[in-house]
Amino acid sequence: MFVQIIEGRASDVEGMKRLMERWMEELRPGAEGFLGTTAGVAHDGHAVAVVRFESAAAAVANSDRPEQGEWWQELEACYDGDVAFYESDDVEMFLGGGSNDAGFVQVMKGHGISREVAERVDRVFEEHAPSFRPDIIGSLRVWLGPDAGFDVTYFTSEAEARAAESAPPPPELAELAPEMEQIMAAAEYIDLPDPWLY
Repeated sequence: MFVQIIEGRASDVEGMKRLMERWMEELRPGAEGFLGTTAGVAHDGHAVAVVRFESAAAAVANSDRPEQGEWWQELEACYDGDVAFYESDDVEMFLGGGSNDAGFVQVMKGHGISREVAERVDRVFEEHAPSFRPDIIGSLRVWLGPDAGFDVTYFTSEAEARAAESAPPPPELAELAPEMEQIMAAAEYIDLPDPWLY
């Protein structure tokens, strides 16, 4: 899998969503290798789109289409200021990856994260997640280097996610509390209360 992440500040949320939907209707049929998009805007206007392709070649072929360039010019006008782009084929999926059934998506942008620590926590968490956190219905991590990346986690709903956050963890996870705190301390959270899932 190859992932493109687009991040910026939205100035026209409705226009952005309308253009995303138009892309699915008009441009999606010609985008070979497209797997899906998770996008949305946080309450503070922070906009994120996570676009998945089968390969880097498929993503490049899509970007090179004239109609894609024209569409992007319209979408770019919906942002306030600069837009950041990230790309990676170093992607890990948990609990089956993303889910279009999500009612809430949280994007965690991390720096200075030990991959070894993250993967150790992931193994234990994934084992206990179905019983400990049934509100989590999928997740993927996009590594941008040895110690930086994005986590995209899909929840049944924001209310259920908030309620579950206070649940006591199983002993196996409690033992990893220092490692989990290290990961969370190095992260910026972008909550998407109304995720656009394509």
